[in-house]
Amino acid sequence: MRAVVQRVKSSSVKIVENNEYKTMGEIKSGFLVLLGIKNDDTSKDLEYIVDKISGLRIFEDKEGKMNLSLLDIKGELLLVSQFTLYGDCRKGKRPSFTEAARPEKAIPLYEECISKFKEKGINVETGVFGAEMMVSIENDGPVTILIDSEKNF
Repeated sequence: MRAVVQRVKSSSVKIVENNEYKTMGEIKSGFLVLLGIKNDDTSKDLEYIVDKISGLRIFEDKEGKMNLSLLDIKGELLLVSQFTLYGDCRKGKRPSFTEAARPEKAIPLYEECISKFKEKGINVETGVFGAEMMVSIENDGPVTILIDSEKNF
């Protein structure tokens, strides 16, 4: 499982419905998380990602040091599914997405991820799994962190 975590002042996600943009999720201060799920991911990968993100200390304390977590600041989380995080560009110029989980595997893990963050007391907003989405981001810093449950980076 892979996540791109961006510290944001605000973020929102919209989908196109009946030729109009409809806001599906919107947060103030917190994290925008783009989440990619791999074919062989399990609940163990999910637990790693949820624990790492919820405890990630990248918010500034009173001394200006990145020392506070999302839980510490009572921040919000916008979770957006993104299978393209498993795009493999090592051969040729067109990415291969064969490692990305199919919806029947990915959707239950994505929904479990939402539940796990909520169990930690985090306000979670989401996009729509599999939809074409437009994500707006007001980066804070910018601060962007990559997390991989296989610890590849």
